[in-house]
Amino acid sequence: MSRDLTPPAAVQLCYENWNGSCVKAPYSPGPRLVLYLVFGSGAVLAVFGNLLVMTSILHFKQLHSPANFLVASLACADFLVGTTVMPFSMVRSVESCWYFGDAYCKFPSCFDGSFCYSSIFHLCFISIDRYTAVTDSLVYPTRFTFSVSGMCISFSWLLPIAFCFSLLYTGANEAELEELVSAVTCVGGCQAAVN
Repeated sequence: MSRDLTPPAAVQLCYENWNGSCVKAPYSPGPRLVLYLVFGSGAVLAVFGNLLVMTSILHFKQLHSPANFLVASLACADFLVGTTVMPFSMVRSVESCWYFGDAYCKFPSCFDGSFCYSSIFHLCFISIDRYTAVTDSLVYPTRFTFSVSGMCISFSWLLPIAFCFSLLYTGANEAELEELVSAVTCVGGCQAAVN
């Protein structure tokens, strides 16, 4: 009977000198660099691509239409995902630790939910707009006006932001999940439990 007597690999912690610290995923520098390059280039592409769409629509008068303002608002939501969500998610995914403090822990989750739901609402309204333009093309200019576009944009922003921030900051997302939250809570972690 042979036994493997090699010692187990040392466990890396997010904060070495703190009790209750989260376990850090051990990546060697090569794969870590590749992950940062891939995730970072995705964030940069999201930021500059959506910035190009927004400036194009807002700069050129020929592109000022109710449908294009919906597209510009969608690009704004995706731009905000690229600036406020993707960099922090990149660090959390690669390092498996949260180094930005407990006070800032809920913000990326709120931003992530708010801006992603906002993008979904924008896509739904753009689909309705395009469907109306194809099926009722004669009455489309009178149905989908700048005021209707403004209401769609307002709804697409206000409802997701109010929902996500009220859900995470009232603690309603952790209702009846107290055992799970206490089991996964550790120093250097940022998990948002959703019921």
